Formats: sequence, C-alpha cells, structure tokens
Amino acid sequence: MTDTASNKAGAPDRPTKSGLEPPTKSGLEPPTKSGLVRRLYDWVLHWADTPYGLQALAILALAESSFFPIPPDPLLIALCLGATGRALRFAAVTTIASVVGGLLGYAIGAVVWGSVSGFFFEYVPGVTPEAFASVQGLYDRWDFWAVFMAGLTLIPYKVFTISAGVFAINFPVFVVASVLSRGLRFFLVAGLIYLYGEPIRSFVDRYFNLLTWVFLLIFVLGFVLISVVL
Repeated sequence: MTDTASNKAGAPDRPTKSGLEPPTKSGLEPPTKSGLVRRLYDWVLHWADTPYGLQALAILALAESSFFPIPPDPLLIALCLGATGRALRFAAVTTIASVVGGLLGYAIGAVVWGSVSGFFFEYVPGVTPEAFASVQGLYDRWDFWAVFMAGLTLIPYKVFTISAGVFAINFPVFVVASVLSRGLRFFLVAGLIYLYGEPIRSFVDRYFNLLTWVFLLIFVLGFVLISVVL
C-alpha cells in the first residue's frame, strides 16, 4: 500500500514498532497518562475502531438504563468524533436503546423486583434501599420531573427506572419523561459534534485527559448524590 492510499482519511499515520499504524476512527491520539484514564480511553476506542461500534453503543445504552454502571456517553462521543456526519444517527440509536433499557428497568421493578432486589442492592452501584426510599419521596412530589432529571443528568438513571416499576409510577408519564430527557442529553452532545466537528475534535484531542477526569468526577458525584443527598 502506498503512502497516499494509507493516508486517504487525511490524518497522518502513527509510528509503531512494526512500521505505521493507521489513525483511529475517532482521530484522537492516545493519552500520555497511564492508569484509569488510559484504560477508559482504550476501552472506548476499542469499540469505536471496530465494525461493531454502533451495536456496542446500543447494547451499552440499553444496559446502562437498567443494570450496567457505565454510561454510554464516552463511546457516543468517540463514535461521533470519528464520523461527524453520522453523529445524529448515533444519538438516535443511543436514545432509543436507552429508553428501551429504561422500559426493561421498569419491568424489572414491576414484575421481578422481589426476587432480584438482593442482587441489585449488593452489586449495582447507586442502587440501595436508602436510595429507593428517597426516590419514592421524589416520585410522590415530582413524578415526571424526577425521571426527567435522572435521564438528563449523570445521576444513576437505573435507580429511577427500576424504582418507577417498583412504585408503579404512571407508565405513560415515565415513557414521555424518558424519551425527552434521554433524547435531549444525547442529541445535545451529538449535535454539538455534528455542527462543530473539527474544532471540537481538536479540543478533545488536546484536553482529553482533563476532560475524562472531569467526566469521571461528575459520574462519581452522581452516585454520591444518590447515596448521600437523597
């Protein structure tokens, strides 16, 4: 393969021990720091640089709404940066899968919660008896807005989807709040990348380590808010 052919994507190849390594889909260079930031980055780009990135995004978004602790945002961002023209499609897939996952969480709470609550309380971060008791109080006062804020922010959404089923929250209200909040969250991220792709790509490339730590801090604070404040 000629240099011209190997660089048809417009990004320079990176040197490796065996020669040249083609650029990743996301266009981001690996972070220089090791540890948690590097592992998260590698995990994200592993899926973004495979033919199964979109499927992985859908599965992650679905699982995060009902039982999985890692949100889909990092993978969504990586895929959008790698193919800005498809950013809105990625957001749509993430939204649909996340809402379906929310319905699964609602079903878990409504149908089988009595037999699986011990597993969730012991193994799923943010899902505690105290959190459920507090969420019930929020539902009594705010119902729609409680679901909406959980879906929009990094508060663990699964706590609200499962508890909505446990406490038999009005199902149409739950669905509408989930669609609006999840859609707003994911389309906002993808829309910014779609509109300002190259500047945002350069910004993320330059400050990736810092942005990842900020994201992780916000993520952890979401669990703290569930377990301490509520």
